[in-house]
Amino acid sequence: MLDGALAALREHGVTGVSARTIAAAAGVNQALVFYHYGSVDELLGTACLDATRQRVNLYASRFAAVGSLGELLQIGRELHAAELAAGNVSVLAQMLAAAQSGDRLAGPVAASLQLWIDEIEVALARIMRGSPVAEVADLPGLARAVAAAFVGLELYEGVDAEGAASALAALDQLAVLVEVVDDLGPLARRALRARIRSHLKEDGREPAGS
Repeated sequence: MLDGALAALREHGVTGVSARTIAAAAGVNQALVFYHYGSVDELLGTACLDATRQRVNLYASRFAAVGSLGELLQIGRELHAAELAAGNVSVLAQMLAAAQSGDRLAGPVAASLQLWIDEIEVALARIMRGSPVAEVADLPGLARAVAAAFVGLELYEGVDAEGAASALAALDQLAVLVEVVDDLGPLARRALRARIRSHLKEDGREPAGS
């Protein structure tokens, strides 16, 4: 029924999905939807979370092997292409739209996104360790920003493919900038770190790790 729920969502959209359409896609009696899940929303939320967990597990080893921000963004590009080809972008769009006004869907959708955010945050912590950039980086916030950026780009590409490609290129440029900073010599790195700390203190913020 989990696969049937996603198939029905792809075919009919969130406004057209129902116990009947899910049952037809899954090849079961529609009464089983309510027997096992209580409601269509509960089934959709469970299906979304289960499918996302499978996708995250599929890429877990790739995330664990990431050694640079550029590599992390490359995984994002591959995920973007794979999710688009599999039709999961339309599912995500439908679930996000439904979650705006459905409390029962908001939790599972947020939990699904959090699975990706957790993987990104761990990778960022490893990549940024010892970098002067880490002095100003809120890693949990940055992980959410990266995840949100790719979610937005997946939806944006449907109306402006060229603009989405430009946005991805801009993220690549940011990755290059971070790597250039990390490749600075010891003296330049110390000077940059001192300037960052000074700037943070002027703004009334404590440097990370202080």
